[in-house]
Amino acid sequence: MKTDIEIAQAAKIRPITEIAENAGIDERYLEQYGKYKAKIDLKIMKDTAKPDGKLILVTAMTPTPAGEGKTTTTIGLADGLTRIGKKTVAALREPSLGPVFGIKGGAAGGGYAQVIPMEDINLHFTGDFHAIGAANNLLAAMLDNHIHQGNALGIDTRRITWKRCVDMNDRQLRNIVDGLGGKVNGVPREDGFDITVASEIMAVLCLSDSIDDLKTRLERIVVGYNFYGRPVTAGQLKAAGAMAALLKDAVKPNLVQTLEGTPALVHGGPFANIAHGCNSVTATRMAMKLGDFAVTEAGFGADLGAEKFLDIKCRAAGIVPSAVVIVATVRALKMHGGLAKTELSSENLEALEKGLPNLLRHVSNIKNVFQLPSVVAVNRFPTDTDREINLIIEKCRELGVNAVLSTAWADGGRGAEDLAKEVVRLCSEEKCNFNFSYDLSDRIEQKINKIVKKIYGGESVSFTAQASKQISELESLGFNELPVCMAKTQYSFSDDPTKLGAPDGFTVTVKNIKICAGAGFIVALTGDIMTMPGLPKIPAAENIDVSSDGVITGLF
Repeated sequence: MKTDIEIAQAAKIRPITEIAENAGIDERYLEQYGKYKAKIDLKIMKDTAKPDGKLILVTAMTPTPAGEGKTTTTIGLADGLTRIGKKTVAALREPSLGPVFGIKGGAAGGGYAQVIPMEDINLHFTGDFHAIGAANNLLAAMLDNHIHQGNALGIDTRRITWKRCVDMNDRQLRNIVDGLGGKVNGVPREDGFDITVASEIMAVLCLSDSIDDLKTRLERIVVGYNFYGRPVTAGQLKAAGAMAALLKDAVKPNLVQTLEGTPALVHGGPFANIAHGCNSVTATRMAMKLGDFAVTEAGFGADLGAEKFLDIKCRAAGIVPSAVVIVATVRALKMHGGLAKTELSSENLEALEKGLPNLLRHVSNIKNVFQLPSVVAVNRFPTDTDREINLIIEKCRELGVNAVLSTAWADGGRGAEDLAKEVVRLCSEEKCNFNFSYDLSDRIEQKINKIVKKIYGGESVSFTAQASKQISELESLGFNELPVCMAKTQYSFSDDPTKLGAPDGFTVTVKNIKICAGAGFIVALTGDIMTMPGLPKIPAAENIDVSSDGVITGLF
């Protein structure tokens, strides 16, 4: 069997002008980056009168090392919809170099359901992440320079919240001391780095709908506090204009294609465990404007990416999905049932039944909390047995939700046609009574409690003394009516990654609260979550190489 990169490199890739033409994008809106990728001018949104298409959200059960295939299913579904005659555009996130060189590898789909050129998409692409990192670090440089040049704003160096960033897993940079070497080299202070996808600039770019909105959000970013406890913003540092100049091209969605030629907008890339986990609002809206169906995804399990998509992104963008696809695999469910990764190839109905509550809680949340039409996509592996598949279908049916097999990894769009037909049926026959999981008028602690109890299935929330103090401060500053972005492990409903399945009776500990005023949400950090990952003992980077003729190998 060919590797993902071998499949992608063997594909017949079409000129991006042809993909744009098929999507209804006039060349005057197209800014080409070589032959096979381009940016799209935001003016197309004002100039296109077509009604918005149906929005389909793809999410998943709680992830495991066995893999779930959410991006693969998203791409396969887009191709499947195209195959049954529906004009479809996919809207995906851009991969981060951290996971590409770390454990996960590339993030452009897999098998015969990929977006291409996958090497470009997984590496530098059109430079969006570099622009985001530059804007982030410009603000950091202007902040420290302001302090060095006399500190007219009275910034308390003990209360600086803005960090520098780099798009790499580098634990060495989590906590540093900088400004050493004497007076001319700055003011010594404790500092640290986030990975670029955790930068608030990433969230700002993904939630902005125009250059003007981008600039307004950048001005609102809180970088720290002065000696009187008042927030200091990027606007006060007069940094927003220059930051926006660095981001002026990055705000435009990137157009690429699937292996089968379906248009795909790949734009923005916040992680869902430490950020809001969705591609950009502009790319999603553009996909809806261009297609009759727009297929997008939200990172990790539905407790993270989907919750944030629905509670944060849908509020900000004024959009609602017409249907939700929840991806599951027999293998992952058996891991949640207690099996080791080495034991997944043999039929084990007992382990499967023990693991099924994980999937069913996600399904119940989408159906009963958010009240959205949904379908379970069973991403089938060759070792799955009919009895295992039938057990999943039976248990989902008891909740009033259909389960449909998908073989997009092996068969591309053809393997997702049944899923595509069920999605079309949901959009035309099922009622959507969308509901948020909390109200913006709720107090900050109430919002967090509702997420933990309604979505995670937890019993209570414990706030450290520091977190409680931060909440009181944010409420006194008028930030209490913002949505909450939970930073939590992706491997469990709880904040303990070892609690698999569908645990209950647990307490989630909130250790830290921070304001992202530019993005427009509050971040609650739980458990041992970190905003700068580290590399594993054997990073994926060790297997990546490039030949003398420029062909990349080992990239997933």
